[in-house]
Amino acid sequence: MVNTIGGLKGFIRGYGMFWDRTEVDWAPGAGNADQYRLLGRIGERRPRLQVCDFRAQRSIYVLYDDHGPYYVGLARDQDIGNRLRDHTRNHHSDRWDRFSWFGFRRVLSGQMADGTQRLGIVPARLLANSDHTIGDIEALLIQTLGTYRTGNRQQMRFASAQRWEQVRKDQRGTYLDRVAP
Repeated sequence: MVNTIGGLKGFIRGYGMFWDRTEVDWAPGAGNADQYRLLGRIGERRPRLQVCDFRAQRSIYVLYDDHGPYYVGLARDQDIGNRLRDHTRNHHSDRWDRFSWFGFRRVLSGQMADGTQRLGIVPARLLANSDHTIGDIEALLIQTLGTYRTGNRQQMRFASAQRWEQVRKDQRGTYLDRVAP
């Protein structure tokens, strides 16, 4: 049996936890389309710093309200950026203020012209080894439900995923300057 896909275990390649909806410029206005980004980062400074725009990520996502998870969705045929932006305009618009995402596309080592990282393609086969898949599903549930703070003593980790921190609006220029070529 094949244990990995492209050298990676599991099916979650990157994720972001409890990103603040108000820190995304969902509708920046005419001439400012480049302001609408879902920027995440790993690290603070070079050489470890990486910044990636996750708008085009394909993923499972969770919307949260004041009481916890409110809605779970899958961005499969449409990217997560469009799915989340739609939820700022539809009947869910006033029901959530944070979101988490669990992406299927890995972040590549190559960079875009602005210094941000590129996303790979969605693998043709996401599920290779049932042990890793089951572990990723357990980690996803523990992370989204927050049971690592209560009943789950051991915090499960994704087999091959990196956690990305949200780049807030007031940090955007700083981090983009730091990764610029």
